[in-house]
Amino acid sequence: ENNLKPTVQWLKDLGMDDSEVVKVIASHPRLLSHHQEENLRPSVQWLKEDLGMIGSQVAKVIVQFPSLIGCSLEENLKPSVQWLKELGMDDVAHSSLAAA
Repeated sequence: ENNLKPTVQWLKDLGMDDSEVVKVIASHPRLLSHHQEENLRPSVQWLKEDLGMIGSQVAKVIVQFPSLIGCSLEENLKPSVQWLKELGMDDVAHSSLAAA
């Protein structure tokens, strides 16, 4: 419960409404066990800085793929995007996620 209120507020601060917050938490309840500074914020920062997403796109991606922000940047997200780039799909990861 100590993590519930701050995480809900953090999701709202990303631009989600109440129904989207409920959907994200219901789809990925482990999100509540993730530490904001160590896990959640770095993933959001990566989406913004490395993939060039804006706030509303980030919120939309998290609503569609809640487990994404629980993935390890170094072990999952970055290698997956790098692999797509190596296949010649430079913009696929960004456009696919942004279109979510």
